[in-house]
Amino acid sequence: MIERLLAADAALDRDEIDVAGRLFTQVADADPRNAIAVVGLARVALRRNIPGEARSLAQRALDIDPDEAAAHRLLAELDAALAPAAAAALPPALVRSRWRRWLARILGRG
Repeated sequence: MIERLLAADAALDRDEIDVAGRLFTQVADADPRNAIAVVGLARVALRRNIPGEARSLAQRALDIDPDEAAAHRLLAELDAALAPAAAAALPPALVRSRWRRWLARILGRG
């Protein structure tokens, strides 16, 4: 199992996304409780530009192992990537008012 995980990780580093996906899937199929393999599948989904699937898989990895650091990092990356898009969808006046309220709280004026 470890050898296959290492091979999958190396394949992902070389941008061999299909190979990495196949190897991570083999490990996850053999051991459905392997959070590392599930995070690997999430990373593959992210490389394939399927953020919803990546988020779902990262959450599944956390369901298996709540302390899985790689899953936490991946979710944080996804949240950071989505934050500017979410803010851009808000009306500018609303963003400014939220920003002012937040700043006032931080400065102890709100």
